[in-house]
Amino acid sequence: MSVQKSLGQLAVGESAILGEMALPESASMRLQEMGLLPGSTIRLIRRAPLGCPLEFEVAGSRLAIRGVDASNIFIQ
Repeated sequence: MSVQKSLGQLAVGESAILGEMALPESASMRLQEMGLLPGSTIRLIRRAPLGCPLEFEVAGSRLAIRGVDASNIFIQ
């Protein structure tokens, strides 16, 4: 049995392949419009001083994602 790792569990500088999103459809669609597509490579750039938001790089763009959302986006 494998345990799924979430986007919020990445270490700074670590990259991964995006998997599924366990978010409401509207939030999932909005993130997909910004380039967070399953199979894309994503890298954690940095965490804000209090841990939220998290800054990621995907498809040449940088995005800030709330920690609660990042914990519901799974990686491979």
